[in-house]
Amino acid sequence: MLKQKTYLNWSSGKDAALALYYLLKDPNYEVEYILTTVNAHYNRVSMHGLRRDLLEQQLQSIGIANGVVALPETPSNNDYEELMGRTVRQLKTDGFEYAAFGDIFLDDLRTYREQQLEKVGVKTVFPLWKKDTGQLIHEFLDKGFKTIVVCVNADLLDASFAGRIIDEDFINDLPEGVDPCGENGEFHTFCFDAPYFECPVRFTIGEKVYKEYKNGGTTNGFWFCDLLPINKNE
Repeated sequence: MLKQKTYLNWSSGKDAALALYYLLKDPNYEVEYILTTVNAHYNRVSMHGLRRDLLEQQLQSIGIANGVVALPETPSNNDYEELMGRTVRQLKTDGFEYAAFGDIFLDDLRTYREQQLEKVGVKTVFPLWKKDTGQLIHEFLDKGFKTIVVCVNADLLDASFAGRIIDEDFINDLPEGVDPCGENGEFHTFCFDAPYFECPVRFTIGEKVYKEYKNGGTTNGFWFCDLLPINKNE
């Protein structure tokens, strides 16, 4: 059976990492490219705030061809759609038939992705869709993945959760109503080791920074934990 040429939308976090694990074992898909959106002004992964050099080390350890969509400092939705659309059209030209995502629950987001990709004739695949997030996070840990929290929604979690490795203690400490996978935007992560990594990504933990972002009439606060790369020769 001929596998479908697929690219994975990569966030650098645990859900994308687990989605790739599923896809690598799926006989229907061949992941030949990994795509990440990066804020070009800050040179960091969008939403997660991860330094780009750590992203590059992570992708090098995975060993799959990859690229980025470089977004401006404060991209509008139109900016995002134009830049992403340009990249996806090129991927379609290069023979990619499917786009994969690590989303689990968010129906509106899935519908948006499907509608945008339908315009260029690319189908979608969601390996984690509607799976139980409590089971997923334990599967993630049981299979040897390792991840650290790099961003938390300050309305839902205090600063102490930023910079923590996800383990059983972390899961047990989450307040009631917070999804164990952070699927509702409660927290974002950096996956620094996985069964398919050539080697773990090395880093040290830097400072925590509080930032606020305005979205219409709403202001949301986030705690970011900066991670600093360690030179391989150190």
